[in-house]
Amino acid sequence: MGECGRRVAQGPRLVVMGVSGCGKTTVGALLAARLQVPFVDGDSLHPQSNVDKMRAGIPLTDADRAPWLDRVGATLAQAGDAGIVVACSALKRVYRDTILGSAPTTLFLHLSAPHDLIAKRLGARHGHFMPAALLDSQFAALEPLAPGESGWVVDARIAASAIVDVIERQLAARGLA
Repeated sequence: MGECGRRVAQGPRLVVMGVSGCGKTTVGALLAARLQVPFVDGDSLHPQSNVDKMRAGIPLTDADRAPWLDRVGATLAQAGDAGIVVACSALKRVYRDTILGSAPTTLFLHLSAPHDLIAKRLGARHGHFMPAALLDSQFAALEPLAPGESGWVVDARIAASAIVDVIERQLAARGLA
């Protein structure tokens, strides 16, 4: 909803991206609730074989990610005018380009925080299939948003609700919230 409590005619297609543990799911769910659009955790779109590999501490290859990224793009494309928020690592530009191939109006919101903070968060997280041991591979694969890419970097060192406030202000400034 906009500041005056009215619905935006077309909701944005947003991907909350970054390495595991940066807050994608938490921020994505809060943002979707604030914007009154659906939220999808991209982890739920992984084929079981990917989940099994990650659970075993095996980094995914680009070939492993291809069907997952296609599903993420299709999910965004199928949102229609309602808008949607999807949590998806989208670590490399080629991954983001794959998503944009299906959903070209998607904006990427890169939650960025230092390695040591992310490692601490992952160490405190329980019950997730992505082990902290894969964090280094995530940072090694990460290609931050480049000039000309659709989206922006958001400081993920602050509280999730404050991150959502920042994103909502940025969306409003672009006429998207």
